[in-house]
Amino acid sequence: MKKRVGILLVFALLFIGFLANWTYSYYQGLEEAYIPIHEVNDIPVIPSEKKVFERSGYALDYLNMPVDENHQRTLDTYYNNRAYSGAPPSIPHPVKEKLGMGGNVCLQCHQNGGFVEKFNAYAPVTPHPEMINCKQCHVEQQTQSTFVATNFYKKPAPEVGVNNALPGSPPAIPHQLQMRENCLSCHAGPAAVKELWFDHPERVNCRQCHVPKAQEVKNVELFVRANTNLK
Repeated sequence: MKKRVGILLVFALLFIGFLANWTYSYYQGLEEAYIPIHEVNDIPVIPSEKKVFERSGYALDYLNMPVDENHQRTLDTYYNNRAYSGAPPSIPHPVKEKLGMGGNVCLQCHQNGGFVEKFNAYAPVTPHPEMINCKQCHVEQQTQSTFVATNFYKKPAPEVGVNNALPGSPPAIPHQLQMRENCLSCHAGPAAVKELWFDHPERVNCRQCHVPKAQEVKNVELFVRANTNLK
C-alpha cells in the first residue's frame, strides 16, 4: 500500500512540475521579445553636396558662359583673401555698419553673382545663402586699424592638380564639404578661380566621381552666437 502511495506521489509531483513549467513558459511566450542594445560608435556623417542640386538650374548657363579672362580671379588672390587655408574669406570692400549683418543686403550680389561695375569684378557666389548673418564669420579688411602683425603660422593651401589617385582619374576633394556644399559656387561661373574652374558644371552629382581626400569627417553642429548685451 505504501509503495503505491509513493508511486502516485511521485507522479503527482511530476505532473505539478510539468503544469508549473508549462504555465510559466506560456506566459513568458505572451511577453514581447527583448533584444539587448549594444552601444556602438557613431558612424561619421559625410556632409552632402545637396546645395549643388539646388543650384543645378544654373549649370547650363555656366557651361555656355564665355570666360572673361580680364576679370577672372586667380588662386593667389583667392588665398590671400583668407587668414589661412579653409578660413572664411574676408570682405575686400567697405560695408556700412547698419547694413552689414547679412540678410538680403549681401545676397543682392552674392546669391547669384554677376559683374559689379563699382568694384570692376565678379561677385563670388556664396555656397550657403541661408546663413544670413554674414559678418559672424566674414570680417572687413581693416588691417591698418583693427589687426596687428603676428607670427601666426599660415598653413599652406592644398596644391592644385596633384591629388589624383591615378593618372587620368578624377581629382580628389582636398577640403571638407561642410559649409562648402555648393561646388558650383567656387568651381563654375564667371567668379570662379581659373585654377579651380572645371568644364563640366552640368554634371551636378560631383561626388559620383570626386571623393573627399580627408578620411576623418565629423558632423559639427552649426555655431550660433547668443544675442547678449555686453556692458
